[in-house]
Amino acid sequence: MKQSRGADLKNGALVVYEMVPSTSPPYVCFVTLPGGSCFGSFQFCPTKAEARRSAAKIALMNSVFNEHPSRRITDEFIEKSVSEALASFNGNREEADNPNTGIGAFRFMLESNKGKSMLEFQELMTVFQLLHWNGSLKAMRERQCSRQEVLAHYSHRALDDDIRNQMAMDWVNREQSDPGALSRELSSTERELDEARLAGKELRFHKEKKDILMLAAGQLGSVHSSNC
Repeated sequence: MKQSRGADLKNGALVVYEMVPSTSPPYVCFVTLPGGSCFGSFQFCPTKAEARRSAAKIALMNSVFNEHPSRRITDEFIEKSVSEALASFNGNREEADNPNTGIGAFRFMLESNKGKSMLEFQELMTVFQLLHWNGSLKAMRERQCSRQEVLAHYSHRALDDDIRNQMAMDWVNREQSDPGALSRELSSTERELDEARLAGKELRFHKEKKDILMLAAGQLGSVHSSNC
């Protein structure tokens, strides 16, 4: 379905399974869908095959639900979502019309993705979640980039190895200025990933965070080795 709509699929139309290394149960498996969404086995799995089935089951359920026509981003959906966001954060209607506010940026992103499914929108939101987590959005604001410019740029950019490597280098620099920061963040991320997986949630944000931190740990090891 996504290919027929001309979607930019990260791994072609492949569904990628990834087992967490383990010599005894429970076994854990992650599955990444063609657009980048990620899910994991959410039950106690005594075998690797059972872990794969569990991951596939939750991914299929979420895909079918979020790709349903009723879950498409329409004008009505946008108005309802923005109103709910305003109510949750005690915001006012003027905020929703100002792209420099958080709710205004949320509206801008929804309107930029009109016609897409919630799963596609969720995949895009992951990029911005990572930029916020990594401090990149704050750095862009300090360079006087408007929120709208940032949104316009990253709305059309896939999460690729260049972005991951840059974020990993940021964490290498943090670790060098604050020893222990990397291991603290990794422990917290692994805990969040486990909790979200067992709850059957979409995991790409947590999984990307862990992969970026592991990449940073590897880069840090290379830096130490070259200094020896």
